[in-house]
Amino acid sequence: MGALDPEVAPWARGGAAGMAGAGAGAGARGGAAAGVEARARDPPPAHRVHPRHPRPAAQPSARRMDAASGGLGSGDNAPTTEALFVALGAGVTALSHPLLYVKLLIQVGHEPMPPTIGTNVLGRKVLYLPSFFTYAKYIVQVDGKIGLFRGLSPRLMSNALSTVTRGSMKKVFPPDEIEQVSNKDDMKTSLKKVVKETSYEMMMQCVSRMLAHPLHVISMRCMVQFVGREAKYSGVLSSIGKIFKEEGLLGFFVGLIPHLLGDVVFLWGCNLLAHFINAYLVDDSVSDTPGGLGNDQNPGSQFSQALAIRSYTKFVMGIAVSMLTYPFLLVGDLMAVNNCGLQAGLPPYSPVFKSWIHCWKYLSVQGQLFRGSSLLFRRVSSGSCFALE
Repeated sequence: MGALDPEVAPWARGGAAGMAGAGAGAGARGGAAAGVEARARDPPPAHRVHPRHPRPAAQPSARRMDAASGGLGSGDNAPTTEALFVALGAGVTALSHPLLYVKLLIQVGHEPMPPTIGTNVLGRKVLYLPSFFTYAKYIVQVDGKIGLFRGLSPRLMSNALSTVTRGSMKKVFPPDEIEQVSNKDDMKTSLKKVVKETSYEMMMQCVSRMLAHPLHVISMRCMVQFVGREAKYSGVLSSIGKIFKEEGLLGFFVGLIPHLLGDVVFLWGCNLLAHFINAYLVDDSVSDTPGGLGNDQNPGSQFSQALAIRSYTKFVMGIAVSMLTYPFLLVGDLMAVNNCGLQAGLPPYSPVFKSWIHCWKYLSVQGQLFRGSSLLFRRVSSGSCFALE
């Protein structure tokens, strides 16, 4: 679940938010959504500029210059810059992998340790399931420390493929024709620009998700083998052969539709909500200095607070929308491992689902659509088999 990680939406998609439980998928989502309103903005309106500090001449944005040069970098530095993004993404993915691993085991319903009795804020006794740290300690006891990184290799390959795909698409479809949202735009004009930019980000996210999804499926199945102690999926190449032989080409894309729907809902929900909040509630007259005139060293400081507020708005909206779209992530992950010959995808852990809609309805009836969304304070649900003595 990381910024460059297709499964980790937003949290990155802010790793700390993953602990709060808004989804492993936050990685690319947050990165894609944050790109819409975090663009370079036009200078402040003329009535806010002090006579002593004339408005500086408009400069081409970094994004436009980057697109004109052909992608993530400029000139000869483009391959180096892209490799740097891949390396940074790999580091974040490796560090966050134990978190995603534990989350997936909880999602499939594997609870190897009994709950403990605790008290809530009202002083009543409640049952708590093991937290992330207790669960991770249990995995170390069974498989050793290296066991926390089961399924990491295909996930690293998936994230690298997603990053390279997005960079290549920026070269083929450069975003230099997309107009940036300006403080001088009226509501209708700025909304059109947000819609255009969100559509562009949605296209890149959907294409990268589809290309990287087969590796995501392999990674999920490698991890859930912990439940039944199987060794069916041991390597990327051998796993590709097994899936193609047993399930055909469609086997590589099980669970893709709910993941795509979650990405689309996240992007549009986050960007439109942040846009309307910034348009109606954020006052551009907010300034760092009295009168909003800036100072000799920084004539543009009069609008820095407004930009800071807008960035916080995008972050908060990313967290809120990610929590609402978590069921899409859960259903997609469960479908990726359902009925694949592993114990975690068969009864009693899970029924054999006919479609992702069947899976969604089943979880909804059981009240489990947010199972695994919290990794710290996990209360036993009322429908659980556990009960207080």
